[in-house]
Amino acid sequence: MRVLAIDDQKLVLIPLALRLEELGYSVLTETSAKKGIEVYNSFKPDLVIVDIMMPGVSGMEVVKHIRNVKKESTPIMVLSGNTDAETIVRGFDLGINDYMKKPLSLVEVCARVKRLIGTPVKSNQQIINKGIIIQKRCVGVVIPCYNEEKRLASKAFINFITKNSGYRLCFVNDGSTDRTAEILINLRKGREDYITVYTSKKNAGKAEAVRKGMLHMAKQLDLDYIGFLDADLSTGLNDFDHLVSVIENSKYKVVSGSRITRMGAKIKKESSRRFISLSINFLIRKILSLDFKDTQCGAKIFHKDVIQVSFGDKFITKWIFDVEIFRRITLHFGLKKAKKLFYEQPLKRWIHASGSKLSTKDSIKIISQLFKVAWHYRSRKIKKVESISFAKRKESYFLMPSLKNVKV
Repeated sequence: MRVLAIDDQKLVLIPLALRLEELGYSVLTETSAKKGIEVYNSFKPDLVIVDIMMPGVSGMEVVKHIRNVKKESTPIMVLSGNTDAETIVRGFDLGINDYMKKPLSLVEVCARVKRLIGTPVKSNQQIINKGIIIQKRCVGVVIPCYNEEKRLASKAFINFITKNSGYRLCFVNDGSTDRTAEILINLRKGREDYITVYTSKKNAGKAEAVRKGMLHMAKQLDLDYIGFLDADLSTGLNDFDHLVSVIENSKYKVVSGSRITRMGAKIKKESSRRFISLSINFLIRKILSLDFKDTQCGAKIFHKDVIQVSFGDKFITKWIFDVEIFRRITLHFGLKKAKKLFYEQPLKRWIHASGSKLSTKDSIKIISQLFKVAWHYRSRKIKKVESISFAKRKESYFLMPSLKNVKV
């Protein structure tokens, strides 16, 4: 019994195909609707599972090909994040047999497949990975790593991607001198579809490691959102998933975790850093003209269309690149619009992990870096204005010859 599954997001197809094959079905997957139409004719499936929203040729064209061109009654199941009633009705009018809205349970999908075409003779009826949810979005997560041999929570990352479909992790090995590289290679083994390891030979610092990882992940066409997270999981993966839910269900372009102490939250910081943190935060609010409570939390998620603006150029600072990101977006979109693009999401849990690379002495140095950021991005803006002003003065100079000898 053959199943053809078509979805532009590979991370959706992998768990779906795996479970259907466990149940005894022969599964062929395609990430292009156009290619799906081509293989339909040769594969001759007993069931077609297709997404509607795909770049180029949509899933509706697959349905039209089967029903109107081939004039065949092959069962068609739609799995889509599109909840528009008109689209759903149109699909049924064209002849689809079932329509399921993402996110959805993998167990339910398999149950509906059985209802449409029956159960293979050789079938594994045991429910495996019954908690997996097929998401309507795919997310890339960059995790910078420098000498993380003793702090890298490998099991936590493995458990997370096992239970949460739609995630691809990118570990950036930033020139580590301990066994971090070896640990990352073992972590990726057998999970190549979900884990990428990006290696830099020389240590360039967290800012550059994150930047390289974000730009690398931006090349993955099936990702909707890309974020970064600290390797020590001071912000947990479940909290990060909550940040993703916020950006997914809003018009925000950047959602940043915030370590605000509040009732019901477990936020632990070193007492020696609290006063410094307050001083730094005061300066950051002045520089950005934004009422941020916490810009420096190492958990942030970005809409893919602001990645180039945020990470295209190298950062001028080693630790407070977060401030540079917000400043770049503010300069690009303007302060008024930028305020509508940012959102701070309070975390339920944040624990300062031992072995942090940032010392109290380094925290003090951050203050001087803030002044550097303020001057760098301010001077860029002034330089742009001055160049326009000079052009206007030059134009006036040639338009009024009688003033040639007047010094400006």
